[in-house]
Amino acid sequence: MRALVTGAGHRVGRAIAVELAKAGFEVAIHYRTSRAGAEATLAAVRAAGSNGLLVHGDLARVSEVHGVVDAVRGAWETLDLLVNNASMFKPVAFEEITLDHWETMMGVHVRAPFLLTQGLLPLLRAGGATEGRAPGEGGVVVNIADIGAERPLPGFAAYSVSKAALVMLTKALAVELAPAVRCVGISPGQVAWPPDYDEDKRERIARRIPMGRVGSPGDVARLVRFVAVEGAYLNGVILPVDGGLQARY
Repeated sequence: MRALVTGAGHRVGRAIAVELAKAGFEVAIHYRTSRAGAEATLAAVRAAGSNGLLVHGDLARVSEVHGVVDAVRGAWETLDLLVNNASMFKPVAFEEITLDHWETMMGVHVRAPFLLTQGLLPLLRAGGATEGRAPGEGGVVVNIADIGAERPLPGFAAYSVSKAALVMLTKALAVELAPAVRCVGISPGQVAWPPDYDEDKRERIARRIPMGRVGSPGDVARLVRFVAVEGAYLNGVILPVDGGLQARY
């Protein structure tokens, strides 16, 4: 079994890569700037008993997205799972959003998943690791969305709009690519703190979560593994991992 995980050098991406390695996947570990982090992820993948490779690329640049596709196609002939996890979370007040910022958000969160899925589609159609899948059903694309696609925060208009577009891309691909390739979205709530959130802000957020606690990258990673390995009839849905936060008024 083989998987590509974008943004796998740290945080949620690393947790996904390691969880997949434990399930028997070889993992292509994509990174942009965190070479050391990606190497640490690769070491963790190997410690879990699997193998992997590093793939570099700035997903805001079309040419480098194509480079990621070329690297994976050069290494493998099949792909069972594509996880579009790479993300940029940067607050900018609406009146200060520049065209460059807007295009970067759309590029990383929507254009890159579109191009990666399109470029790797032949490998995904040739793959497929899900238990109970029917003949002719291949690999799966998992897009990591965000609670912000449904519950935007002030200062994150470009981020939230781009994640909402990723949700629609997920549903469109699920309709058009099935049954050969499934597409599922996962929408995390608070599972990894931004470094600039102080203790007071963290406590305020945690109190709003019906479960009474924040989640972890591992919560997302385990759901990715389930979708890929066991969820053969999941397609076109956005699965929340937020402790019930989206359900709260």
